[in-house]
Amino acid sequence: MRYRRVLEPGAYYFFTLNLEDRTQSLLIENIEILRRVYLKITKRHPVNTIAIVIMHDHLHAIWQLPKGDSNYAMRWRLIKSEFSRQILPGEFCKQSRLHKGERGIWQRRYWEHKIRNEEDLDNHINYIHYNPVKHKYVTKVSDWPFSSFHGYVKNLKLPSTWGSDNKLNNMYDE
Repeated sequence: MRYRRVLEPGAYYFFTLNLEDRTQSLLIENIEILRRVYLKITKRHPVNTIAIVIMHDHLHAIWQLPKGDSNYAMRWRLIKSEFSRQILPGEFCKQSRLHKGERGIWQRRYWEHKIRNEEDLDNHINYIHYNPVKHKYVTKVSDWPFSSFHGYVKNLKLPSTWGSDNKLNNMYDE
């Protein structure tokens, strides 16, 4: 069965990418490598990163693709493979991956969702920024260093206290 993705040039997309071994913290442990790879690939193949959060074992991002371009799969493939090549080996790898010359770092698939409208976009931005609190890594959104939330505060799009009210706790902790 072939997985069917929605491909619309210039659209906004929400993504979730997971490590194969969700008990690992490779993304945080290698955050500088991930940042360098992400910037290199998105410079060569531009996207507008609307929001992003890097967690221990997964990341969420919202991209706006350039007009006339819908190839987000190529960008994620390059980011995942370049990151994998730059970190030390040591992860468990299934035989099926070894036969294909792959490493066992990332789950093969990822979740994508085409953003439907402004409300959907706002909801997904909020979800991304609140994710470290949801996973109980921090008690305040502002305490998580690997998030675009800090850019939103710097650009006066959100107050530094955003996410501290019970309304968000109830929405995203379920």
